[in-house]
Amino acid sequence: MMTLTTDQKRYLDEWMSFLKIPSVSADPNFNSEVAAAAAWVKDALDKVGCSHTEIIPTAGHPIVYGEHLIDPKLPTVLVYGHYDVQPPDPVDLWDSPPFEPVIKTTPLHPEGAVFARGACDDKGQMFMHIKAFEVMKKEGLLGCNIKFMIEGEEEVGSDHLEDFVKNNKTKLACDVILISDTGMISREQPSISTGLRGLSYMEVTVTGPNRDLHSGLYGGAVANPINVLCEMISKMHDDQKRITIPGFYDKVEELTHNERKAMAEAPFNLSEFKDSIGIKGICGEEGYTNEERRTIRPTLDVNGIWGGYTGEGAKTVIPSKAHAKISMRLVPNQDWNDISELFSNYFQSIAPQGVTVEVQTHHGGYAYVTPTNNLAYQAAHQAYLDTFGIAPIPSRGGGSIPIVPMFENELGVKSILMGFGLDSDAIHSPNEHYGLFNFFKGIETLPKFYKHYIELQNKDS
Repeated sequence: MMTLTTDQKRYLDEWMSFLKIPSVSADPNFNSEVAAAAAWVKDALDKVGCSHTEIIPTAGHPIVYGEHLIDPKLPTVLVYGHYDVQPPDPVDLWDSPPFEPVIKTTPLHPEGAVFARGACDDKGQMFMHIKAFEVMKKEGLLGCNIKFMIEGEEEVGSDHLEDFVKNNKTKLACDVILISDTGMISREQPSISTGLRGLSYMEVTVTGPNRDLHSGLYGGAVANPINVLCEMISKMHDDQKRITIPGFYDKVEELTHNERKAMAEAPFNLSEFKDSIGIKGICGEEGYTNEERRTIRPTLDVNGIWGGYTGEGAKTVIPSKAHAKISMRLVPNQDWNDISELFSNYFQSIAPQGVTVEVQTHHGGYAYVTPTNNLAYQAAHQAYLDTFGIAPIPSRGGGSIPIVPMFENELGVKSILMGFGLDSDAIHSPNEHYGLFNFFKGIETLPKFYKHYIELQNKDS
């Protein structure tokens, strides 16, 4: 364990108390806990000295807003984050209860890491911004206006955030948006996310007979919805692992040879990658490297599949229904609404006789690319250089934050993605964790961003 200062011990205690709140936005059974997390965030903003805070109701979970405005003539930074978390399932795969945070040392985190749902995504990373504000205010380093917009529906698609942004453009007016909901290459090599993939999230249901049937009396004569669903899913990729939906690749952005060459300069060890997730080989679209498949290429994956009898022992039935949840990660120029429609049309077209198919679109979002020639990116670059002692590498990410392109469309400003997580943090998985090194390094680095951003703004003016 690393030696902590008095303030750092307090930050850690506060963070741990936040992680104990099971703010699972996807499950209505946790609505009261989600509300409690919103209240916790507002209280945290009050304690660090925001001049105004409020909890703003939406048709779903509330948004926490805070601000500290020094001078309208100064630049304004809007910090975005979220206090909701993914469901902890499967709970039996956690080494410790997901909402009872514990600190453990690991080979990658010899100083210790906090294990809990939301430790990295996004309670830990969002909380860094609150503590960085506290540090700047306490030390008299606050040279610009700061606003906070912390939502409670990111993990379920931010369904009500767009309406909030559209209806509150004056309240949210800013010069740049700062987000820490991404990661970096490693503890030794920081990086800044310059791109995110878009998303289309679908659910399909295949229905056969009007009830579960005896597999002995009906087997061989009736289409089995689970068998059919598996066959249909298998038709979604060809032998080269390309997605077979007609029109799927029509608008895909193709990077140039030089752009792909520049991406390849980022350090990557394939053996370490495989070892980190316990696999013997990799799989993906032919003609692209492992890292390109994870970042600049679109994908289609089954996220869950179920149907029939799954309890203890045996029950010989042909199920009436089979279900699957399917997500597609998209790249620039792909419209998630168009892709959702293409998926729906194709999936229904390959259904055999004897079943009916229902396709539901849950949510989606667009891909996003951040330019590296603006002042905010340059400030982030210098901030990492100051605290890590090495220049950060611009890096495209494979994940999706659908609200980022929406922010630009509605507020007219760019977002800077200063993430401090690692791929190994197991976000969305059992045993999610976030290193103490990363947490405190974030609190150290974020004030440097503000310092350099103000300096660059003054120089530019």
